[in-house]
Amino acid sequence: MMVPLLIGISIISFAVIHLAPGNPVEVAARMNPRVSAEALANLRKLYGLDKPLYVQYAQWVERLARLDFGKSFTDGRPVVDKLLERLPVTLTINALEIIVAFLIAVPLGIMSAIKRNTLPDKVTTVTVFLGFSMPGFWFALLLMILFGVQLGWLPISGLRSLDSESWGIFARLADYLRHIVLIVFIGAFGSLAGYSRYMRSSMLEVISQDYIRTARAKGLKEHDVIYRHGLRNALMPIITIMGLSVPSIIGGSVILESIFAIPGMGQLFWQAVIARDYPLIMGDLVFVSFLTLLGNMLADVAYALADPRVRVG
Repeated sequence: MMVPLLIGISIISFAVIHLAPGNPVEVAARMNPRVSAEALANLRKLYGLDKPLYVQYAQWVERLARLDFGKSFTDGRPVVDKLLERLPVTLTINALEIIVAFLIAVPLGIMSAIKRNTLPDKVTTVTVFLGFSMPGFWFALLLMILFGVQLGWLPISGLRSLDSESWGIFARLADYLRHIVLIVFIGAFGSLAGYSRYMRSSMLEVISQDYIRTARAKGLKEHDVIYRHGLRNALMPIITIMGLSVPSIIGGSVILESIFAIPGMGQLFWQAVIARDYPLIMGDLVFVSFLTLLGNMLADVAYALADPRVRVG
C-alpha cells in the first residue's frame, strides 16, 4: 500500500503548491521590477509553467520514475543532490529526538502508573504538559537566550565551530553535540507528554490484567512483573504513536532548523517554499512522505518484535 499512498500524496501536494499564491516567475519579477513581459513569458516556458497542470504533473511523474527529481529553480542544481546533502543532518537529529523522548517517556510513564495519583505522578504530569503546551519556537528562543547569550555555554547556530576543521576527531564530535543538544532537547521535550501519557495509560491497563495478578501471586519480584511481563504489552500503543509521530517531528524541523540555522531538510524546505521552487518542494515532500510511510511500516515490524501473538498471527 505504500506505492498507491505515495502516488496519492504526490497528487495532492502537487496541486496544493501550484494553487498557493505566487510562483517562481512572480518571485523573479519582484527581484527585478523592470523585467519585461517577454522575459517573464520565457521564464514560464523555461520552468514548464506554460503547460496545463496535469501535463506538468505527468512530466514530473515521468522524471520521478527515472529517480530524477528535476533541477532546482533557484540555482539549477539537481534536486536529489541538494536533498542528499541535507538528509543525514535531519535524520540524525530526528532519530536522536525520538530515542531521547522514548528513553525518558517510558520510565516516566511506568513510574506514573505504578505511583498513580501520588505526588511524583502529579509533578510528572504538570512538567510534561508544560513542555507539550509551550510553542517550540518560543521555547527555543528562551533556551538560546539563556544558554547561548547569557551563560554562553552552548552555540546557538550551525553544526560546527568555524575553526573546528583543525581539531581532533573527539573534539569535533563534542563540538557537533554541543551544537545540536538544544534542538534535540526541544524536540524530545515536546514529545514527552504524549509518549509518557500513553505509556501511563497503557501500563495502568496492563497491570490490572489477570496474568499480572497471577505473576504477583506466584511470588515474582515486582521489578520482574512490571518489566518482564507487563512492559512488552504496554509498549504496543507507544510503538503506534512513535510511527505516527514521524511526520510531526520532521515538520517541526522546518521551524527549529530555521531558528538554529541548521542546514537540514527543514531549512531547505522553508527556503524552497519562500522561493516557490516547485521541484525542490516536491522532492522534499516525497522524501518526507516516504519516511513517514517507512516509519509506519517499521512500527508494524516492531509489533511483531514486541508481541509474540502478532508473529503467530
